[in-house]
Amino acid sequence: MELIAGTLEKVFEGSIWAEGPVWIPQSQTVRWSDIPNNRILEYSPETGRTREYATDVEYTNGRTLDRDGSVVQCSHGRRRVERDHDGVVSPIVDSFGEQRLNSPNDVVVAKDGSVWFTDPPYGILPGTVEGHEGEQEYGGCYVFRFDPRTRELTPVVTDLVHPNGLAFSPDESVLYIADTAGPDRGVPYRIAAYPVAGGTCGTGRTFVELEEDGVADGFRVDVEGRVWTSAGASVRVYAPDGGLLAAVDVPERVSNLCFGGPDGQDLYITATSSLYRLRTTTRDTVAT
Repeated sequence: MELIAGTLEKVFEGSIWAEGPVWIPQSQTVRWSDIPNNRILEYSPETGRTREYATDVEYTNGRTLDRDGSVVQCSHGRRRVERDHDGVVSPIVDSFGEQRLNSPNDVVVAKDGSVWFTDPPYGILPGTVEGHEGEQEYGGCYVFRFDPRTRELTPVVTDLVHPNGLAFSPDESVLYIADTAGPDRGVPYRIAAYPVAGGTCGTGRTFVELEEDGVADGFRVDVEGRVWTSAGASVRVYAPDGGLLAAVDVPERVSNLCFGGPDGQDLYITATSSLYRLRTTTRDTVAT
């Protein structure tokens, strides 16, 4: 099956580091972060225009849709996961016990409403332009599950160095997580896969390992369980068994991507300064 149905097109240019795209069905727009510029942008394919959705946003990064259609997003500056409901932003979780989170990076919402997110240190590192310098207060970089009913925050993965992008398999039996620490921290760039049961993760394995310049930052999983991931200056598609199915070169380093468009089959790609669009023959489980 051919997965790519069109050619890559640039639809916006003007970010410093574009990240965290999500398709908003209600407005039929793509929303994403321009992290160093501390703003959120929205692109409308109907008009072909991009607008500033919000400014002074405390360095938001990854985002996803909640079950009610509101946007759940990660804030480096506020060191929290938060909710944007029609422009009203409120906190979801900002601490692990008595200690602040590092700088939540990417987030997914499970079918049971629980919020799963990664917490690497990128927004608090010395010299950061993506947040505010700070300390790693709880001493690690975990992947967490937050239960909004009980308000309980639980570490579900603690053995990655810098967990970054994450996504569930369609049946939520596997959680894929990128580790972007890299060789400088003694680990390869890779996507790990963890079995999920009972609201927690079992022992992980390497799903794919990427070369030194092929960082898998953010990704999505389509309805057939294929992983569509950033990989340096490209987008790659991997089968559920880890086999490479397709690769598309992009003129800039890719950070993340999401499915969207009226039928959910347009892939929107955030890549350094730009937003790109690529027509596909598939969709993910939340783009509607």
